[in-house]
Amino acid sequence: MKTSLKANLLKHFITKKEEGGFTLIELLVVIIIIGILAAIALPSFLNQANKARQSEAKTYIGSMNRGQQAYRLENRAFAPDFVSLAIGIPSTTNYYTYTIGTNGAFGAASLATVVDPALKAYVGGVQLSSGNATTEATTIATLCESTAANTAAAVGALSGFNATATSSTLDCNSSGWKKL
Repeated sequence: MKTSLKANLLKHFITKKEEGGFTLIELLVVIIIIGILAAIALPSFLNQANKARQSEAKTYIGSMNRGQQAYRLENRAFAPDFVSLAIGIPSTTNYYTYTIGTNGAFGAASLATVVDPALKAYVGGVQLSSGNATTEATTIATLCESTAANTAAAVGALSGFNATATSSTLDCNSSGWKKL
């Protein structure tokens, strides 16, 4: 190696040692910026975890609704309990308790009551919709979500569940509930 190249390389290493490192101000600015970003991102991240837990209830209530429709097609009545419905959904999980309520041969409701108070409750309903004289009766499924967390499912939307031979409705528009 040429001596001038060796000299330049040594000079570079010596100057690099002298100018290395960060000042205290620079480090504090970086820490403050990271703190601000964390404060913004953390609530959003925690909310995503609750949404994932709530998707369990939406999926299970939807499965219960479809199971009720299939059961009604085969048996001319809605299933009164989980054993009769036979869809393999547990009645209790870490976040929800699931129950089935029937209103005779004309409707059935599925409830997802919260165990974790940070989550929203869900209610599903399957109603027999009798058409006019030229059409056959069909079933209609509805899914309702509470607008606030830690809501008792049976108190709100089920008070609007009314299934009779002439009409079947699940009123999600009552106070504290919205239709999905």
